[in-house]
Amino acid sequence: MKLTHPLLATTLALTLAACGQQSAVTPDAAAPTAPVAGTPAGTDSYLVGFRQPLSAQSLGGQGLGAQELAAQAAVQAQAITAAGGVISSQWADISAAAVRLSPAALTKLRANPSVEYIEQEAVHRAQGMRSGSSDARPAPTTLGAQGLGAQALYAPSGEYTWGDNALRVPALRAAGYTGAATTKVAVCILDTGIDGNHPEFQRKLTGFKNFVTTEANRNDPYALNDVSHHGTHVAGTVFAQYGAGTGATGQQSGMDPNGVGGVATGANLYMGRVLGDTGSGSSSGIINGVNWCVAQLKSQGGTQDRVVVSMSLGGGSKSTTEQRAYTAAYNKGALIIAATGNDGAAVSYPAAYTQVAGVAAVDSNLAKADFSNFGTQVDLSGPGVAVLSSVPLGQGTAASASGGGVTFSNVQAADLTGRGSFTGNVVKAGDGTGTAGANEFCGTSTRNAALSGNIALIARGTCSFEEKTANAVASGARGVMIYNNAAGALGMTLTNTYSVPVVGVQQADGQGLLTKLPTTGTVAVTGADYESLDGTSMATPHVSAAAAVVWAAKPTLTNTQLLSLLTSTARDLGTAGKDNNFGYGLVDPYKAITGQ
Repeated sequence: MKLTHPLLATTLALTLAACGQQSAVTPDAAAPTAPVAGTPAGTDSYLVGFRQPLSAQSLGGQGLGAQELAAQAAVQAQAITAAGGVISSQWADISAAAVRLSPAALTKLRANPSVEYIEQEAVHRAQGMRSGSSDARPAPTTLGAQGLGAQALYAPSGEYTWGDNALRVPALRAAGYTGAATTKVAVCILDTGIDGNHPEFQRKLTGFKNFVTTEANRNDPYALNDVSHHGTHVAGTVFAQYGAGTGATGQQSGMDPNGVGGVATGANLYMGRVLGDTGSGSSSGIINGVNWCVAQLKSQGGTQDRVVVSMSLGGGSKSTTEQRAYTAAYNKGALIIAATGNDGAAVSYPAAYTQVAGVAAVDSNLAKADFSNFGTQVDLSGPGVAVLSSVPLGQGTAASASGGGVTFSNVQAADLTGRGSFTGNVVKAGDGTGTAGANEFCGTSTRNAALSGNIALIARGTCSFEEKTANAVASGARGVMIYNNAAGALGMTLTNTYSVPVVGVQQADGQGLLTKLPTTGTVAVTGADYESLDGTSMATPHVSAAAAVVWAAKPTLTNTQLLSLLTSTARDLGTAGKDNNFGYGLVDPYKAITGQ
């Protein structure tokens, strides 16, 4: 085999000199090698990058032929194994690999002149969370920050969520713009998986692949794989079919009987499971997922004309390997869209990379979400507060509460609540001094015998929801109702799992109930097939689906041209023009297609 590229020949010479003439595997140019069984003791996970030809640096490996790439990858694999490393994934087109290295192997590999860098492998996480404030997320100072204004600009109507209405999905559908076209357009979501049995998807999933090799029995989209629920929620925003809901038994209060509808119901949906049961995933697994999405393009041997890669994940440190991977994917024609993050800080990775479009979150008043990250890497905004969508069947929670003859709205279940319903006397929990007297029921040994067999009514305050709940349950309460100390819904995070229903209610409802004591009430938590979540994770699929709809309507556009069209037609928010909070503004697929 003749090696024609001069830097490739140099790499061969340097590497062979460093490691000797050992045999090596020859991985495919775009696909990773199979994960290694078992993890060597005393090793850590690293990403190793080898020096690239200038053409490969700019073209993501496309400057070399398949034989050259294969030969180069084989030599690089030799260098790694000779140093004592164990390869878990290798990407020939970007001259990089994920490797397990001991300290001695790390030192030896760093001394190889063909190695450009070695970096620790990063971890990225899902960027969604339950709606409402919690211990970790205090109530915002304004209604606008949570989309709770009484006269919100956008509200749900029928199957259309408020996000659908903000993106003018009814008008898109009326004009026949759903993502369906002669040109095949796919949205390839990289997330925690999907419940393919959810009626909203009508078993129309085009492709699924699991890249989290450390968890067993997660390879079937029609069996348990989305433990955290995040991916199913994201997929519903993109693809939930109209007229396909699960019915009233699994719905949240006030929902349309047909459930919810997605933005791009006519596109082809792919799900790559790159985040595990806890909602986190490694750089290598995510890169493998990106490569799989890109491989669906016809130009790469797949069946799709256009692919939008949607990534509702972020965090971790900057990675040269990841940047190489996204550059390669973009240069092959994919449009990559990612969540900017929920820290209220600088844009996280991968959204901060070049060739990746970063998405910020807005509420139903089009105000910046209080958690949404900001910076020059924000390109577009999407609906990301109180977004209602699908979750794995029966795995969500629906909460209700009433008292004194009044049924409360915007009731939230605690994350580790028990399920069931209890009706009984409502009792003010705090009856002593200090925070207990203020009805906050704080203090790890605080008890109230009057709560036994009844519903505890507790004020949010200076101690954790866990402490309040533990005190109430230890006092014998059969249900717990905690009311907010600020306007808005109250989501709650607990440390331990409880057998009794634990719910959060709005401030006005809780304070009003106090004035009616003694009285009876009901608290209930049941399973649900839908939930409302907050996050740039929720904003991202809105933008990704919008991009797919526009691409289907304008199939001659390149990925660069499509992104330019989306940014130039976005609804400007905040400071005139592009800014660090909203980017170019709220994505507007209808205007991108029609100019109106």
